[in-house]
Amino acid sequence: MPKFRKRPVVIEAEQFDGTVACAIRIEAWANDGRVGHIFADRDTSERAIMLIATLEGNMEGRPQDWIIKGVNGEFYPCKADIFEKTYEAVAE
Repeated sequence: MPKFRKRPVVIEAEQFDGTVACAIRIEAWANDGRVGHIFADRDTSERAIMLIATLEGNMEGRPQDWIIKGVNGEFYPCKADIFEKTYEAVAE
């Protein structure tokens, strides 16, 4: 069976800490004045869940998930353990 390696691409991402403040910051970054891709579902405990419109349908971003902006401007959540195995920081 043929084998493939993921191409090295640089992405933007922010780790969601579950707070409303973080959800609002990610919402502003992702939506950038457009009709929202990401919505913060806030509750009374000052916690939030990110609701993300992805190419595969709506997904939830939970605390500790990374919210990634893909190479085509799409957004999606990624579990922290998968993110750490797949990505490394880039010096700017």
